[in-house]
Amino acid sequence: MPLIKGEFHLSKDQLANISIAAVAVTVFGRLIVGPLCDRFGPRRTYTWLLVLGAIPVFGIAFAHSYASFLFFRLAIGIAGAGFVITQYHTSVMFAPNVVGTANAAAAGWGNAGGGVAQSVMPWVLAAVVALGVQQGMGWRAAMFVPGVAMLIVAALYWRYGQDCPHGDYRELRAMGVLTESGKASGWRVFATAASNYRVWMLFVTYAGCFGIELFVHGVAASYYVDRFGLDLSHAGLAAGSFGLLALFARALGGIASDRLSRGHGLASRSWLLGALMLGEGLGLLWFSNTQTVSLAVAAMITFGLFTHMACGATYALVPFIDRKSLGGVAGIVGAGGNVGAVAAGFLLKSTGSVQHTFALLGGFVIAGSLCALAVRFSAEHTAREEELYQEALGLNQVEPAASSVAA
Repeated sequence: MPLIKGEFHLSKDQLANISIAAVAVTVFGRLIVGPLCDRFGPRRTYTWLLVLGAIPVFGIAFAHSYASFLFFRLAIGIAGAGFVITQYHTSVMFAPNVVGTANAAAAGWGNAGGGVAQSVMPWVLAAVVALGVQQGMGWRAAMFVPGVAMLIVAALYWRYGQDCPHGDYRELRAMGVLTESGKASGWRVFATAASNYRVWMLFVTYAGCFGIELFVHGVAASYYVDRFGLDLSHAGLAAGSFGLLALFARALGGIASDRLSRGHGLASRSWLLGALMLGEGLGLLWFSNTQTVSLAVAAMITFGLFTHMACGATYALVPFIDRKSLGGVAGIVGAGGNVGAVAAGFLLKSTGSVQHTFALLGGFVIAGSLCALAVRFSAEHTAREEELYQEALGLNQVEPAASSVAA
């Protein structure tokens, strides 16, 4: 972005618009793909999303103005809806005793892609330039790397994936075997999920963790360049360290949630999420007040650890909210993350200062941690989930994933 900013002579306001565009369309994409998973299955939904999402990735290489760049950046955002499909897919593939770990680990690899991009893409550009290509063409050529990768993954997903442990949704329906959510239309599932207050509490908490994560990915490299005077490569490495935390930190959130629930029940998953968000908020306040680059990186890694773990803990809760409306729940909560990022982008536009924005976001996250504590379950709901949990433990030696689908 620092390079593109110079080529297109972008103002602060235009940079903020691009940052908002990067996540805005994903809100609608995530709301849509959840019910589509219920209707068509995650395998078909994800394959088409990757193929369609690759088109604007290639297209942005041909942008020559702020308007065209903004358009393609907006369209690229639809690919971010893939996260909901991943979480839906792992939720139906894994049993209650390990689903939190599975969801968080799978999502962590996806988030790590953002960190890899922050760190690697400047080096891809450097390699292209070293071959004699000018920088103005070099960053455009570099964009073909992720575009081609998306098409390759789409082909692999179609060839080797399946909708659930029992096979393909379309074939199962033809045989009269349906998953619970498949008995209703996707939009009816969505409406049921939208009427559950717990879904909206997690919508807010995910806005406060994944929303912050997206915002940091969008502004971190430029922040290190502008505030601390780092060059592009070192700024990319510093910013990339935040995303690379997702390789293990998000999984830690899911593992911790699964472990706590063994001894303290379903309610402990909400307590953990509230505590992690509190730590994230305090870390953001520290980061916003750092004066040296070394302290800034340390603070970013600290609040980043809590941020990624909170993301994992959120989706460790999602499968237990309403099993019959899983696609709707996953879609709405996932959209909350992008709503948080968009809101952070507008906040940056109003303050005009990234540093001040980080401080305000820290306060908002601390307040949002209370929403996690508001996620409560009835005695009947808890007893039903405990029964499924014990069933999963009993089947664990033979068929670890089937109980989740049967439920």
